[in-house]
Parts: sequence; structure tokens; C-alpha cells
Amino acid sequence: MTRQFRPLRVYQTAKAAASSSIFPGQKNVPPAWLPAIESIPPTEVLTRPYAIQHREPNRRAKKPSKLYKPTRIVYPEDKLRRTFYRDHPWELARPRMILEMDGLDSRYCDWSKGVRQPGMALSGECVVQRQLWLMEHGGKTKEQAYDQARKEFYQLRQEEEVERRIAQEEARMVGAYFGKTAMQVGMELEDKEFERWKNWAQEQNIKIDAERSQAYTSFGNDAEEAEAAPGVVEEAEAQAA
Repeated sequence: MTRQFRPLRVYQTAKAAASSSIFPGQKNVPPAWLPAIESIPPTEVLTRPYAIQHREPNRRAKKPSKLYKPTRIVYPEDKLRRTFYRDHPWELARPRMILEMDGLDSRYCDWSKGVRQPGMALSGECVVQRQLWLMEHGGKTKEQAYDQARKEFYQLRQEEEVERRIAQEEARMVGAYFGKTAMQVGMELEDKEFERWKNWAQEQNIKIDAERSQAYTSFGNDAEEAEAAPGVVEEAEAQAA
């Protein structure tokens, strides 16, 4: 296998290209990333370092597998987040706005004060961070912290729902129109589907009745032919005699 060392000489190649020029008396403008790659050059190690194997003296060393597979990054919040959204799947359907001002927004949150944080919309992530703080600094177990964070979350969600209903009623009092609710739209779709199914069921019943009557008619014709068959045979025998 041929090893490629060209990426290791990116800085030398870019610097030589910037110092030279096609036309005399004119130089190329060096790229903006040239000082950064000079201070932090690319690594010269093409493979991952072999991890130290801790084994018993009489046990044979095991050859490492998946040496080139990236290491899985696991955070403490992952299990807490998975538990919350398993119990509250509809929270994933709520629209969210992911926006950061300077990339340090998490440092502005003080989870010791509760689930609600200034400048941050209420979501499942608030519950996860609050539960993690209670576990690490509040001296609570995972279940106790989860129960407390959920109670605070439910109370705030209830307050938001009450405020939304009051605002909607006030707006309707001054003539605002919000259209159909999600429940009304769902009921209309359900009624339409029920009517479609009822028409299909009626058509199927008509087809079944037609097939049943046709089967009775054919059975009656077969019986009449069977009764008339002996007379025809006797007449044929008389003509032959």
C-alpha cells in the first residue's frame, strides 16, 4: 500500500506558492489559514497509537480489533435525554429554535435556580440539564432528580398553556379568528375516512349479495336439469326401439 505524505507538506507547498509568482515583480496573496497551520501543523502519525493492554501475566495478549474505528463519544446527558424523550415523545414534535450568540450560551445558564432559564425556551433539554445538576450538586439520585425536574417542567408547561388560552380568549373578544383547532381538523379527517370506509363496505355487501344470489340461481338450474334428465333418457330409448 502506497502511503500519501502530501497532506503533511501543505504548509511548505502553500508558502512556496505564495512566495513565488508567475509575473515578475508581483507576489501571490498567502491564504488566511497559513499562520494557523504553521502554529498547529498536521500530525505525522498516520495510524492510531496502540493502546496499552492490561492483562494477566499468564494470559495471552489479544490482538486489538477496530483499531481504525473512531472512538464513540458518550456524554452523561445521553442516557438522561433518552429517558425523558421516551416518556415524553410529543416533546420532539414541538418546534425548536437552535441559535447561539457567541457559542458560550451554556455558561450563562444557572441550573441551580430551576428549569426555567433566561433567553432559553422551555424544552426537554432544560429538564435534562436540571436533572444533571441535581445529581452532581444536589445530592439526589437519578430517580429523585428526574422526578423533581419533571415536576418543575410540568408546572411551567401548565402556566404556558393557561397563558396561551387566556391570550387566545382575549384576542377572540376583539374579533380575532384563529381558524380550526388541531382537534377539529383531526375529527374532520376521521369523519371523512369513516364515510369512505362506509361506502366501501356497502359496495362490498352488494357484491357479496350478488354472488350469493347467483350461486342460488345456478344451483336451481342444475336441479331442474337433473329432474328433466330421466324423461329425456326414456324418450331417447323409446325412439331407438
